[in-house]
Amino acid sequence: MIRAACLALALGLLGLATGGSAARAEIDVVSVTSPGGIESWLYEDHTLPILSIDASFLGGATLDPEGRRGTAALLAALLDEGAGGLDSAAFATALEDLAADIGFATSDDDVRLSATMLTDTRDATTDLLRLALTEPRFDAEPVERLRAQTLASIRQKDADPRTRAGAELYVQAFPGHPYGSPTSGSAESVAAITVADLRAVHGAALTRARLRVAVVGDITAEELRPLLDRIFGALPETGPELPAIVEPHMSGETTVLDFDTPQSVVFFGNAGLLNDDPDIIPALVMNYVLAGGGLSTRLSEALRVKRGLTYGVYTWLASGEFGALYMGTFSTSNAQAAEAIAVLRDEWARMAEGGISEAELASAKRYLTGEFPLRFNGTQNIAAQLLGLQLGGHDIGYVRERRGLIEAVTVEDVARVARRLLLPEELTLVIAGRPERVAPRN
Repeated sequence: MIRAACLALALGLLGLATGGSAARAEIDVVSVTSPGGIESWLYEDHTLPILSIDASFLGGATLDPEGRRGTAALLAALLDEGAGGLDSAAFATALEDLAADIGFATSDDDVRLSATMLTDTRDATTDLLRLALTEPRFDAEPVERLRAQTLASIRQKDADPRTRAGAELYVQAFPGHPYGSPTSGSAESVAAITVADLRAVHGAALTRARLRVAVVGDITAEELRPLLDRIFGALPETGPELPAIVEPHMSGETTVLDFDTPQSVVFFGNAGLLNDDPDIIPALVMNYVLAGGGLSTRLSEALRVKRGLTYGVYTWLASGEFGALYMGTFSTSNAQAAEAIAVLRDEWARMAEGGISEAELASAKRYLTGEFPLRFNGTQNIAAQLLGLQLGGHDIGYVRERRGLIEAVTVEDVARVARRLLLPEELTLVIAGRPERVAPRN
């Protein structure tokens, strides 16, 4: 069954415009359902003999067993390290011979698949993909090799002030929740992972009921329908219950992590919005004006342009499936950290109290409907974008509607969202460094 919708992909989504103009490109994206009930969004593009498939299995690292944090991340790293009758070397050789690329990754929200292949070798490549998904081997050599790589990465992250500060903000925001610990796990938890743990998480995480798929390139809907079942049809239908959505605990505290570095790395945030929140579009506009749009934003103007306190400051909506933050970061010298934090707090409160101007609103709309989406081009990027829209809870008509939703935002909408999101008394900071005149606040 095919349900078609013409998606007016603004040049912003496909990167087909030049100069920053708001020209548009029309493409047809259709929803294709396989005989086995697997649904995919499809954009046909027969310009080149290439096909890209992006897929997501909701759950990801939130399904790690107790005391085995990092299992899903290790699982994803191992899925292309041998499957069925092919060991790691044979699987890699097969992919190379087919000039294909298959990769897996894990977040707290999902296990993600990305595959690109040639039309002429599509059947053989999808057979390898099916094997990787359904019959991973977990042989001793790749398990121990990737475990060692993971442990080395954990040690590097523990020594990195930026990684540590960002992770600590999540620890404080989500105590007792999977979001409150690193997806890759700790040295102790990764060392404890067994092959039985990997197989258990494989069966729990890769299920058809939590599958979302986007396909872009040289294939028709008629050809795609049986292909979906060929790749995903043998996976289990359902898995264990997912974690509940939680409200982050934003205490308003300031935490200092001692690092012997000349600069302090600052992460900060309030509670955020889930992707399906009705205020998500006005929040995107607000974020652009505050610090999501480069050097012309309020925080960049206040911290960098006027005072030279940082090279850059950024904010973003960190909207997860099970909880959300509105957060940001900047770095500054230890000597200037106190001044920079005071400016941050002032600007946070100013927008919370007064919203934005009509001129700022117009600038944000131009950016969000034009230049920002120009980064999306090529079959791989379009597939990732279409999958991301599905994961954000959007229907197949969203891209057609997106420009109108942004254009409809008013300064009153942004003011309302700013009052909701920017809560100065709950603004929580984590600083990695040795900031002068900044005391922990609790």
